[in-house]
Amino acid sequence: MLDMPDRRQKIKAPVLIVLHQERSSAGRVGQLLLEKGYPLDIRRPVLGEALPKTLAEHSGAVVFGGPMSANDPDDFVKTEINWLDIPLKENKPYLGICLGAQMLVHHLGGKVETEPHGRVEIGWYPIRPTEHGRLLMHWPKMVYHFHREGFDLPHGCQRLAEGDIYRNQAIRYGENAWGIQFHAELTRAMMQRWVVHGASRFVMPNAQQGRDHLEGRMIFDAPLKAWLSEFLDLVFEKNRCPA
Repeated sequence: MLDMPDRRQKIKAPVLIVLHQERSSAGRVGQLLLEKGYPLDIRRPVLGEALPKTLAEHSGAVVFGGPMSANDPDDFVKTEINWLDIPLKENKPYLGICLGAQMLVHHLGGKVETEPHGRVEIGWYPIRPTEHGRLLMHWPKMVYHFHREGFDLPHGCQRLAEGDIYRNQAIRYGENAWGIQFHAELTRAMMQRWVVHGASRFVMPNAQQGRDHLEGRMIFDAPLKAWLSEFLDLVFEKNRCPA
């Protein structure tokens, strides 16, 4: 499915959007990319939709989160992880969000696993930019999470931001591959759905209650949204290397 940008914008090559549920949405990432002139090529491998054999006709790719794990034995999970050879070898912009970041780490030989004490990050938690991260951009102090696994730092990766429980919150591999553990893409409607459908997870160690998710949004969401717009420019424009 190809979503088109406002025709007043100069049309660029589409960004591949990889989603992991039938009703998943690209949220604000999709909205912002359309505003920046990028059409969206939306694919759902979990539903049997094939991924492209090359990104020569794309501006890059964004792989989103989902309820599954990068460690799962499902064929589509293994296929997606192996497919990451394409953006890496072609040096095309790649952004992995939560599961998408964990798939990148898995592909690079790193580990994806739960925190030793079983603690999760479900709600709003602080992050801190590293020196590498500060040199790139200004970061939000609080970000939204919904995960029970994290990842280590594979060889060749730079840590851009870190947290208290799951240290690796944002990473970069080479010039054009990026991974973030948190979610900046949620619209208010998306967050409300997550709070309703994910309520069973609020009893997990360190998880916040649903009211805290929505109250935190009123306080922390504006700087997170501003960061996301700047970050997408960083991924898809400012530091893009030619294929």
